[in-house]
Amino acid sequence: MITARQSRAARALLGWTQETLADKAQVSLTALKRLESESALPVYESTRDQVRRAFEGNGVVLLQSDRGEGVMLVRTAKT
Repeated sequence: MITARQSRAARALLGWTQETLADKAQVSLTALKRLESESALPVYESTRDQVRRAFEGNGVVLLQSDRGEGVMLVRTAKT
């Protein structure tokens, strides 16, 4: 499950605005703002999944361990 912090961090790595991510994930801007809120607002799991897929499709790896959470941008092989 993608967290608010991971979403904001991944956007920063990619240089995306909330509007860009909402467009690429095909979710509403309002839904994305709810996901990225620190207020623990309820968010549909389908919204989280679409955002996660948008990031993963652009080289972002979501990291989760007992010590914390994070994101990593991986380089893709040039063809």
